[in-house]
Amino acid sequence: MTDLVRGASMNPKSGRSRAEWRVVLVMLAFLVAYLAAGARMGMLALDEPVEPQLVRGGQLPDPVRGEILDRNGTLLAGNLPGWSLYADPRFVIDAPETAEQLAAILDLPKEHLATLLTRKATFVWIKRPITPRQRQAVLELGNPGLAFAAREVRVYPSGRLASHLLGGVRTANEGVTFAELVGSAGIEHHQNARLSDPAHLAEPLELSIDSAVQAAVEDVLSTSLRYFGAKGGVAIVMKVQTGEILAMSSLPDFNPNQPRQPYNGEPAYHPRFSRAAQGLYELGSVLKPITAALAIDAGLFDPETMIDTKTPVTYGRNTFNDHGRIRPMQSVTEIVMRSSNTGTIRMAQALGTPRFKEGLEKFGFFEPVRVELAEARTARPVFPKRWTDLTTITASFGHGISISPLHLASAYATLANRGRYTRPTLIKGGEGPGDQVISPRTAGQMIRMLREVVSRGTARRADVPGYELGGKTGTAEKTRREGGYYDDKVISSFAGIFPTSRPQYAIVVSLDEPTDPESEKREASRTAVPTTGEILRRVAPLLGLQPKPVLPERGWTLPVGLPADLDG
Repeated sequence: MTDLVRGASMNPKSGRSRAEWRVVLVMLAFLVAYLAAGARMGMLALDEPVEPQLVRGGQLPDPVRGEILDRNGTLLAGNLPGWSLYADPRFVIDAPETAEQLAAILDLPKEHLATLLTRKATFVWIKRPITPRQRQAVLELGNPGLAFAAREVRVYPSGRLASHLLGGVRTANEGVTFAELVGSAGIEHHQNARLSDPAHLAEPLELSIDSAVQAAVEDVLSTSLRYFGAKGGVAIVMKVQTGEILAMSSLPDFNPNQPRQPYNGEPAYHPRFSRAAQGLYELGSVLKPITAALAIDAGLFDPETMIDTKTPVTYGRNTFNDHGRIRPMQSVTEIVMRSSNTGTIRMAQALGTPRFKEGLEKFGFFEPVRVELAEARTARPVFPKRWTDLTTITASFGHGISISPLHLASAYATLANRGRYTRPTLIKGGEGPGDQVISPRTAGQMIRMLREVVSRGTARRADVPGYELGGKTGTAEKTRREGGYYDDKVISSFAGIFPTSRPQYAIVVSLDEPTDPESEKREASRTAVPTTGEILRRVAPLLGLQPKPVLPERGWTLPVGLPADLDG
C-alpha cells in the first residue's frame, strides 16, 4: 500500500516533463516550417516573373501560321489568340436552361444546343471559334460542364480587301490542345507549305499588293457596278517590268473573316469565284491590238499601211462587216483606233492561221496563267479543238476564244514591256522578263496606236489629262451555256497601259452586263472606259506618278519644269 502511494506521488512530475517536451517539439516543427516557407518565398522573389499559364486545353499554342503583308508592310493576314467552346454533357447543370443562355450568347439555335448538351458523350464541340466577349459571357455562367480550347485564330484586319487574292483557311486535325490551319483558297492555299513551315513563321510573306491602290480600285469598281447595274466586275493594275500585281479586284467578293455562307445562285456569281483569275470570257475587240502587233511584227504591215475596210469579209456562209460608219480605206492605226473588224480580219488572214495561232500561244492565250493562285490553274482558255481559218477570223477580233482578264493584263503588260512576255505574280519583287514575243520596235508602235485610241478614238472618256493612258475598248456579246450569244447581254472591257511615254503599268477593267443609265447603251466606251478613267485618277497619285502639264487648246504636252504661261 505504501509503495502504491509513493508511485502515485512521482507520476505528476514525470507527466509534466513529458508535456514540456511535446511543446518544445511542436515549436521546433513550426519554426522549421516557417523557415522553409521563408526560404521558398525568398527564392521566388529572386526568380524572373513568369506569366501564369492556363491548363487543360487552355494553354495558348505556339504560332502555327506565318503573317502575310502587302508590299509596304501593311498586315493583310495574321493571328490572334482565340478559343473554341466545348462541353462535357455529364457535368452540364440544367441543360435546357444552359442551352437557352448559350443561344443568347453565341447566336445559335436553342434546339441545336439542347441536343448537344444532352448527348450521351463526354465531349462535344459547341462553337469554333468564339470571340473574347463571348468567352467572358460563358465564363460568367459558371457552368462546370463548359470549357475552352485555346488556339490561334486567323484574322484579316482589312476585311473584304483583296479577299480573292488572300483566300482563307480552314481548320484541320483539331483537338482540345491543337488545331492545324490549312489554306483553303487564294494565296493562303498556294503558299500553304511556306506559311505553315515552322522555319519561316518569323518571316512574313510579302505580297506585291499595294493596299492603298487595292482599296481605291475596289471602291471605284464597286461604285461603277452600282451605277451601271452590272452583275459583276474585274479591275487589275500591274507593273509591266516585273509582273507584280498591285491591285486585283473581283466583284462580288466576300469577307474571309466570316464562315462560308449558303449560296444557291449561278456559280459564276458566287462571291468566292475569282472572276479575274478563274473567269473565262470572250472579251472582244481588246484582242485587236494583239492581232495588229503580230501582223506588224511579221513585216506584213506598218502603222500607216492602208487596208480595205469597206468590203465585207466572207468565209463560207459567214459575212463580217464593220459597225457604224463604213470607211473605204483605213491605216492600221485607224483600224485599231476605230476598232474595225474587217481591217483586223484582213491582217490576220495576211498573217495566216499557223503564224497567228503561234503568236497567240506566245502571248500565253492557250495555257492557264502561272500566278500564285490555285484558282488560276483551272482557267484554261477555251477555243475550238480544231483551229481553222474561221477560228483565226473570229479570234482576230476577240470572239471564238475565251480567256481570263488576267490573261489580258499579261498580254498588255507584254506590249508595254518592250515585247517581252510578262508573267503576273503576287509575290513582291516579281520575276525577270520572259521570252521575246514581239520586237521592241513593234511594241513601241503599238503603244503609240493605243494612245491614239484614248486621245482620239473610242476610249476618250478615260483620258485623264497628264497621265497618258493608252488602250483599247471591247464590247462582246455574252455566250449562252447552250451555245450562241445573247442579244442583250455583253461583257464590256478596257485594257490599257500608262503612261505611254514611259510605260510602267497595265490596267484591265471588265464589267458584266452593264448599262449606262443616261444613254441606255452597253458599249465599253460608255461603261468600262469611264470606270478606267476614274481608277486612273485615283491610283496614279498613289503610284507616285506626276501628271504632265497639258495645253488643251493646242493639244500638246509641255516638258515638265517649264512654265505654263509661255507665249509663242
